[in-house]
Amino acid sequence: MNEAIVSLISGFRIQDFFDIFIITSLIYLLLIWFKTTASRLVFVGISLMGGIYILARLFNLYLTTLVLQSFFTILIIALVVIFQEDIRRFFERIATLRNVGKTHRKADKAHDSTIEAIIESVADFASKRIGAIIVIQGQDPLERHLKGGNPLDGLATKPLLLSIFDVHSIGHDGAVIINHNRIEKFGCHLPLSMNTEKIGEFGLRHTAALGLSERCDALCIVISEEKGTITVVLDGEIRRLKNAAELRTVIEKYYEDNLPEQGKVISSHWFRQNTMEKALALVLALGLWFVFGYQKDMVQRDYIIPIEYRKISQDWEIEESRDKDATITLMGSSQAFSLFDAKNLKISIDLSSLNEGRQTIKLLADMVNMPSNLTLVKINPDRIIITAHRLYPRVVSVHIDTMNRLPEEYELKKISVTPEKVTVLAPFSLLGNKIFITTEPIDLSEITVSRSEDARIVYPTKVRFKNNQVPLVRVDIEVEKKKK
Repeated sequence: MNEAIVSLISGFRIQDFFDIFIITSLIYLLLIWFKTTASRLVFVGISLMGGIYILARLFNLYLTTLVLQSFFTILIIALVVIFQEDIRRFFERIATLRNVGKTHRKADKAHDSTIEAIIESVADFASKRIGAIIVIQGQDPLERHLKGGNPLDGLATKPLLLSIFDVHSIGHDGAVIINHNRIEKFGCHLPLSMNTEKIGEFGLRHTAALGLSERCDALCIVISEEKGTITVVLDGEIRRLKNAAELRTVIEKYYEDNLPEQGKVISSHWFRQNTMEKALALVLALGLWFVFGYQKDMVQRDYIIPIEYRKISQDWEIEESRDKDATITLMGSSQAFSLFDAKNLKISIDLSSLNEGRQTIKLLADMVNMPSNLTLVKINPDRIIITAHRLYPRVVSVHIDTMNRLPEEYELKKISVTPEKVTVLAPFSLLGNKIFITTEPIDLSEITVSRSEDARIVYPTKVRFKNNQVPLVRVDIEVEKKKK
């Protein structure tokens, strides 16, 4: 037991630490996402299937592993379609993490005055049975959830709130949006909730507040016009308060959770939140690392992989090496070998910078596209020899090649090719020699009338065309009957 622990600690690398840290963070974000949605059963089901898949990989259950891999591929597409709204909110949450340091509010007195204005206004609305919706924005953006509304950008005060929800005001039927102690908009229409079980006896204002809280982290305060009751809606949950005084505790806790005081964000506030989720994320990440990433039984395997050339300029001709393949030796854990497809292995040589003539290229590790969790031990052969020739443009004539003869009663009056000359790329060694380019053989045996036809070009192996596009030529054949 002690030897296993010592082996585990000695084999732990700095890369493994960052590996576990990143996976823990991702799992934690996913846990928080599922915690705040109504899809916990979906998460449990996916977790069970994931556990079965890991066990199948450990015990080499080929059929189960294959079926579950296909299942997860389809499941990912289905989840994106079904939970697209939740996924969008999830990524919006990640995007707002960069503003965590900016959410410290040094204006605590401004918060106190805003809370006091909201409480006094709500108490007034409840006593007079004036319907109202007050939305306090959290970290999530609200713009895409709102319809209509009038921009205001005024300090949240009791007189301003009373004037907005006055029955003679144009925006009294909508919601007020408060952000950073200021009223940004009033008269806004919120998305309605489709959760009929929670709506129950509540009216349209409560349905709209519930709909918004299901899509973001805003706190909604609703005053019923019929009953004069005060209700708060947060994270898809509706809670009816006894009086306006109880509202103070709710708002203060909401500000503490969403806009903590400076110095408490990383220290006490962050560590006190979602402790169970953090611990579970760490345990799951450690388990995944142990199953898939722990370098315990280091093995070596040989692979024969192809050698490919890339970034070859069209101005060069390459006489490739006789070695089309190379044998590489990789070292790593058996788990690492089981997680990649050897068919994707290849040696890729960059030939963007070449020299004229014969040259030796050393095969290096960075030329092999292999996974980062495997180590390259050796390459055999460790170098190849190629010969490079620079190509130069040259204009050459196209000759017509024919085969067989015309029928006896016909004679060839004229045969020509268009274009008569083409531009080719040829090495320097051929520039002083005659480069002979012909058409493919034209069969004359069945030609009885004058005609034109397209023909391919036949050219020497060392000659190349620009962009490797071999042009077609047109051969015009003119025949006539022999005179008796």
